Amino acid sequence: MSATVKQRVSVCLATFRRNERLLAVLEDLGRQERLPDQVVVVDNDPGGGARPIIEQYRASGVPFPVDYDVQPEPNIATTRNRTVQLASGNWIAFIDDDERAPPEWLGGLLHAIEAFSADGVLSPVEPQVPASAPAWIRRGRFYDFPHQPEGAEVPLNRMRFGNVLLRADYLHAEDGPFDPRYGLMAGEDVDLLVRLARKGAKIVWTERAPVFEPVEPKRLSLRFLALRAVSGGQMFARYTLDGNFKAVGWLGRALFVSRSLAQLIVSAIIAPLSLPFGRHHAAAWYIKACANFGKLSVLWGWQYGLYARKA
Repeated sequence: MSATVKQRVSVCLATFRRNERLLAVLEDLGRQERLPDQVVVVDNDPGGGARPIIEQYRASGVPFPVDYDVQPEPNIATTRNRTVQLASGNWIAFIDDDERAPPEWLGGLLHAIEAFSADGVLSPVEPQVPASAPAWIRRGRFYDFPHQPEGAEVPLNRMRFGNVLLRADYLHAEDGPFDPRYGLMAGEDVDLLVRLARKGAKIVWTERAPVFEPVEPKRLSLRFLALRAVSGGQMFARYTLDGNFKAVGWLGRALFVSRSLAQLIVSAIIAPLSLPFGRHHAAAWYIKACANFGKLSVLWGWQYGLYARKA
């Protein structure tokens, strides 16, 4: 019997004040060729602002249960943990509240699980940069998602979330399973995937189940790209220096720090020099400098809270 018949799949979404986009992705789930068996939405808005959207969606007559809860603490990891607690399927798919899922999405993930005898599968999140975006952003392709060979096991340092299907029992066996220490910064998703893979979970890549992410206007700025790079650099440094990707000794730590410092200096020098060749080139080098600054900033304990916000 095929995986698309015998498996029960819960689709989990964490959301925060994106009601219009949340409704759009929920409507996508109702149009799947392989329908979910359950949809779980956990709202990180203490006021439960997404509740009217959920009630509207339920009233539309979708043929699967839609479970909704509020997790009031500003913490993406704790919010995602609540979705896992509410999920009843033996497979759990995660999709973000600002993404769009074509009708073949869920079936494509399940097909990959069966085809590659996998415990988890990742697939692309394809950005949709609006035509109104600055030309330098379109030329720089700053939102492109890295691709991998079909069926390949995903390397530890290439783990990404946003479009993933995982065995529920693997998740329930982990504390959390998302670590709340990462709840205000990037990395709770990579942390979980790396832990699962290091414990033997086979997590593969498929091109067959992409989702699409319309890039929000507020993200079309150098400031956003720079801060995202700082956050990503901090996450990568923490994982590298803690030996989560692979064992690292004092020499490996020293090489990592010296390489990051050298890359920061080189990028900072080249950024203004490359401006005559196009703003997108200068921006790319500036973003590299920010990423390497982020790597080094963990040495003095600074942490950029990507998900931090006022209560």
